[in-house]
Amino acid sequence: MKLTQWKQEPEKAFLSEVSSVVLQQSLLNLDTAFTNFFEKRAKYPKFKSRRHRQSVRYATNAFTFRGGRITLAKQSEPLDIVWSQPLPDDAKIINLTVSRDTSERYFVSILVETEVKPLEKTKAEVGIDVGVKTLAVTSEGEKIENPRPLVKCEKRLRILQRRLSRKARESNNRKKARFKVARLHARISDTRRDALQKFTTKIISENQAIFVEGLNVAGMVKNHNLARHIADAAFGEIFRELEYKAAWYGRTYLELDRFFPSSKLCSSCGHLLEELPLSVREWDCPACGAHHDRDINAAINIKLVGKYLLRTTRSGAGKVTPTRNERRRSA
Repeated sequence: MKLTQWKQEPEKAFLSEVSSVVLQQSLLNLDTAFTNFFEKRAKYPKFKSRRHRQSVRYATNAFTFRGGRITLAKQSEPLDIVWSQPLPDDAKIINLTVSRDTSERYFVSILVETEVKPLEKTKAEVGIDVGVKTLAVTSEGEKIENPRPLVKCEKRLRILQRRLSRKARESNNRKKARFKVARLHARISDTRRDALQKFTTKIISENQAIFVEGLNVAGMVKNHNLARHIADAAFGEIFRELEYKAAWYGRTYLELDRFFPSSKLCSSCGHLLEELPLSVREWDCPACGAHHDRDINAAINIKLVGKYLLRTTRSGAGKVTPTRNERRRSA
C-alpha cells in the first residue's frame, strides 16, 4: 500500500522506473535486517548510499532466461553479459542479483539449485602453513608467492587519495578522483581474489585431505606492524574457500588448534624449541641435527598432526591436540 503511494509522489517518481518485484524485495531485505537487529543477530541497519556499492535482486517472475540471454523486467533488450562460467545443465534458477561496485562495474549473480559432483578420490594429503612473505607453503615443499596487490599499488593509491582529498566536495573533479581511487581498489581486490581462487582450487583438486593451522586472524590484525600485510594476504579468505570447496567436492578439511607450535617443533624427531623468533627462517635441530626451513617444517608438522587428529576423530576419540610423543608416533 505504501509502495503504491510513494510512486505517486513527485520526488519518488523514480520508483516507477523499475519492476515492483525489485522494490518489494528491497522491503523484504529491510524487514530481515531489522528482525536480525532486534533479535541481536546483527547491528542496526545502515542507510544505503547511492555513492557506494549498489545491488538489486530479481525473483524468477521479474526476468527471463532464454538461450543464454537475460532480459530484466521493464527492459526490451537482453543484457550484454560476459559469462565467467556457464550455468549447470540441471540448475534450477532461484533468483538473480544485479550489483554495481564503486568503480561502476556491473555484475550479474544467479543463485541456482544444483548438485555438485564430488571429485575422484585421491590418496594425497597436504598440510598448509600460511604466511605474509610467502602466501602459503605446503608439506610437499611447494611455496606459493604472495601477490601483495595492496603493497605493490600502495604508492599509487596514496597519490590518488591525496588528490581526492584536495578536491572540492560535490564537484565533478571530486567525482572523477573518487572513481580513480575506486578503480584501483577494484584492481587490487581482483588480483587478490584471482590468486586465492586459483590456489585453493588447485589444493582441493589435488588432495583428499587438507590440514591447516588455526589462526586468530582478527587478533593478528591488531598488530599495527603486520596488520596491513595480514589483511593483504587475506588468511581468513583462504581458509573460507578451502572449507567450502572441500564440502562441495567431497574432501576433508581440518583446522588445527591455534596454539599448536608447528614452527618450533622438529618434524624429524619431535624436539620442541623454547623460542623461535620470526626473523629466523631456517634452523638446525639441537637434538637430531636436522636442518629445517621454518615454513616447510611447519607445514610438515601440520600434516602429521592433522593425520593423527583425523584418525582419532574418526575413531571417536575426539579432537584434541596431541602431545609431542603422540605426534611422533603419528609420523
